Amino acid sequence: MSPRPGLKTTSAARRSFLAAAMVPPLGWLGGCATPLPLDEPPGSSVSDEGRALLRSAAEAHGLDAYRQLLDINVRYEGEWRPLVDRIQPILVDKPYRGPSEERLMPAAGLVAQSYTGAAGRKQVVWKRGAATTTTGADVSVWVNGQPSANSEALSAAALVADAYGLFLLGPIWLLGRVEATQRAPSERVDGRVCEVVECWMRPGLGRAMIDRVSLCVDSAGWMRRVRFTLEGFSGTRGAVAQVDTFEHERRHGVVWPTRSYEEIVHPVRLPAHDWRIAGLDVDRGYDESAVNGPAFVGAASRAASPL
Repeated sequence: MSPRPGLKTTSAARRSFLAAAMVPPLGWLGGCATPLPLDEPPGSSVSDEGRALLRSAAEAHGLDAYRQLLDINVRYEGEWRPLVDRIQPILVDKPYRGPSEERLMPAAGLVAQSYTGAAGRKQVVWKRGAATTTTGADVSVWVNGQPSANSEALSAAALVADAYGLFLLGPIWLLGRVEATQRAPSERVDGRVCEVVECWMRPGLGRAMIDRVSLCVDSAGWMRRVRFTLEGFSGTRGAVAQVDTFEHERRHGVVWPTRSYEEIVHPVRLPAHDWRIAGLDVDRGYDESAVNGPAFVGAASRAASPL
């Protein structure tokens, strides 16, 4: 994968890591000049214009077509940038975070992920607002076929699974999940002037009570950047990250960002992750039992169709 234009060199990333080593853990920095302060939503000052922008962006991404999909099957491939795993070892989980096969069931609010890394396979099932059927919890994790009871690992897995839905679907994922919105000044992203809508989500990503998301959309209504808080995991509270998206394609009526780049932007700036969609297909017709366990089975087990 070619590097994002303007990406820091490894030596620059190393300087950022050294700077990070001199500040307290991210969870202690919630009020420290964050670009997305978690103050209360703006209440009566919420702009209808913000809601309208979010809605129009969701429609531009293919909201109507998305609502007809039974299942979404994605394969991701990518690479982690140097040093980020040393700052966030539980969230990155480098031994297992290689290529992944992911299954989304929109109507059920369910995301299932199968990672393959140097240490073997990690399986995650996340379902918003309800217990998963096999464990009685909102998130389940299996490592090489064995269930995990590690509370930090479970919270981190829930955050990652929910966040990847946001990265993939942008305004579609946000629509209906935000408590408040308001317009913000425009930003230039990869040479494009983008309109910006600030969103307060309650509940937030993963197990967070609240998160704040800043969505940047271009003149076509496509998400070019999403900036977000990370309140769902103790090791990242107070931190802010952002994902830039590239090389969008419309397939099955929905706009997909086929390449993405993530960086930490607070409390330090650090490149984190590049990835791309290597496979995508929809509507195989399986039910939740096909993905809700230590391995995908039946129609869910086949690799996503190569792009």
